[in-house]
Amino acid sequence: MAGVKLANVQKSFADVRVLKDINLEINDGEFVVFVGPSGCGKSTLLRTIAGLEEITAGTLHVGDKLVNDVPPSDRGIAMVFQSYALYPHMNLFDNMAFGLQLAKVPKDEISRLVHSAAKTLNIDHLLDRKPKALSGGQRQRVAIGRAIVRKPEVFLFDEPLSNLDAELRVRMRYEFAKLHDELKTTMIYVTHDQVEAMTLADRIVVLRDGRIEQVGSPQELYDHPANEFVAGFLGSPRMNFLEGTLVSNANGAGSLKLKSGAEIPTNGNTPAQLTNAQCKLGLRPENIAIENNANSLLAPIKFVESLGSQTQIYCEIPGASELLTVVAPGNTKVKAGDSLPLSFAAKDCYWFDAAGKALPRVAA
Repeated sequence: MAGVKLANVQKSFADVRVLKDINLEINDGEFVVFVGPSGCGKSTLLRTIAGLEEITAGTLHVGDKLVNDVPPSDRGIAMVFQSYALYPHMNLFDNMAFGLQLAKVPKDEISRLVHSAAKTLNIDHLLDRKPKALSGGQRQRVAIGRAIVRKPEVFLFDEPLSNLDAELRVRMRYEFAKLHDELKTTMIYVTHDQVEAMTLADRIVVLRDGRIEQVGSPQELYDHPANEFVAGFLGSPRMNFLEGTLVSNANGAGSLKLKSGAEIPTNGNTPAQLTNAQCKLGLRPENIAIENNANSLLAPIKFVESLGSQTQIYCEIPGASELLTVVAPGNTKVKAGDSLPLSFAAKDCYWFDAAGKALPRVAA
């Protein structure tokens, strides 16, 4: 096994810089997930680690070895792609064994490695079948098995579950977690699905426009995002943002004055450095309570989604550019046209300055 270290890594295609000064150290045996919107550079970053793309500048180490100029086959890395890329005329055994056969590995050793990997992935009873006779999840396991038999120091996964249906993705997330626990090998996983990132990762790397926005554990990024982008990217439904000017009184409490002139009480201490400044208030939908008190905000309901276990309510706030999303229990009886009294605690407020940088949150 080995860790991966990237120092000032850049990647350009002609005059377009796709990766910009990537500095990241992935520990031996760690499960790290790259997330970000389409075009942020996460797959390109994975391909540079694999050696499928040349690095324009910077250094890349796998373990203690500088691999900038090392061919992909000699890096000790195995990659699993979004498409399964299985040979349709070969059965599962031959699909998993093909790379070992090319490497002139003895037949007995090939048989041992393939059967061991197949047992780990619970497909040992399918080795005589061809890919067309398998489900999507089984095909993905074969692709993973083909990587396992190589005994790589690092596994790379490029959106491996995106072709599967929702129910199968849930089951395969468990399979990936179990696989990492059994193999204890460094794994780097690219996805656009934040649920995959939050459930699988030891650490998440959030990328935007070819740069790393923040690195941390799933809970750390959720509770303490570094900026507005990270705060809005992690969480479903996404965080609400209300833009305005913070008005504080002598006791540190105050309100957010929206462009419409409407004021939203902040129900507690507010960041002193934001007083009388343009800023944004971030509120997670699940932290907004439906309750009537002295500081409640009355908000008309525009739309309701009943999802069984929860109800998502979209409310209109005068002067806000977007509807405010509230997550309530599934048995909440409301409808469009009603008005709800909404309240929240100071400890649940996220504050961002005009540039989108997060400020320290008020202690609970």
